[in-house]
Amino acid sequence: MSDDDTTLFLRSDELAGLATPAEYVDAVREGYRQRGTGAPANPRTKLTNDDPWGMLTGYTAILPESGVMGGYMYAAGFANRDAKFVLPLFDSDSGELLAMLDGASMNPFKTGAAGAVGVDALAREDATTLGLVGSGAQARGQLRAVSTVRDLDRVNVYSPTKDNRESFAAEMNEELDATVGAVATSAAAVEGSDVVITATTAREPVFDGELLADGAHVTAMGQYDASAREVDTTTIERATYVPDLRDRVMNDAGSFIHAVEEGVVDEDHIHAELGEVVAGEAPGRRSDDEITMFDSGGTGIETVAAGKLLYERAREQGLGEELHFSPASEALTGR
Repeated sequence: MSDDDTTLFLRSDELAGLATPAEYVDAVREGYRQRGTGAPANPRTKLTNDDPWGMLTGYTAILPESGVMGGYMYAAGFANRDAKFVLPLFDSDSGELLAMLDGASMNPFKTGAAGAVGVDALAREDATTLGLVGSGAQARGQLRAVSTVRDLDRVNVYSPTKDNRESFAAEMNEELDATVGAVATSAAAVEGSDVVITATTAREPVFDGELLADGAHVTAMGQYDASAREVDTTTIERATYVPDLRDRVMNDAGSFIHAVEEGVVDEDHIHAELGEVVAGEAPGRRSDDEITMFDSGGTGIETVAAGKLLYERAREQGLGEELHFSPASEALTGR
């Protein structure tokens, strides 16, 4: 895929603006389609540290039809209370290390794209109203991406800090065609919405599942911790439940795990993986009044798909710094 054995190092600022939200969505949809027909992907692994608190996290995927493989590794918390993201991208045929990407700026875009693929696969085609709980970078990423797959008319955003939700609404109202307004409660965001998205750091449910309208779709993307949940047991029980990866559900999908522990559902309640729906291997929405849910915990699928997109754009524009990694055969034998 490259002309020599050099590896391209791409900085976060070089990657910013290389692709539009719609292009991220197209790339990530194709990644999930490949997953649905058997492309390998491993769930997140997470190692934690107590003092200072921090976590070291990673996940991987191979997208054979795209010719790439790789994943994400990042450290978050620890003494500097920040995070650093690195994405190694390999050629899936030769094993050549094509690029090392600083994944900071791409993070909300690739995660938002995964959410949008879930909406596109599961929400009603005529969905026009969106309730958004959260007003940070990930919420922006979700909203920008979803706006490329549905013709939104109204977006109601709630977050606990009034200034944050109002500034978010003002910014996105200028950027999008939809009318974006701040609301004073999560219930006001959820009630009557065709699509509900949670993008928070909450450890307890942020809305009452009884408020979901018939036919609503929910995307939950803010938690990947067995002891934390953004949505309640009622939402899990009412919804056709679709995760990004089936293998991660009983490991870190806290909302689903909690519902199992309450005896409301069991693992048979998992309808299908998102990739299976995208690939047509499993049905998506089956009726206009069905409630659907995409549980997005983060995978190497969207990461590798987005990484390939950005790598190719960067090469076209002559961006990046060339590095050299020694082949193991050479380094280990000294030949």
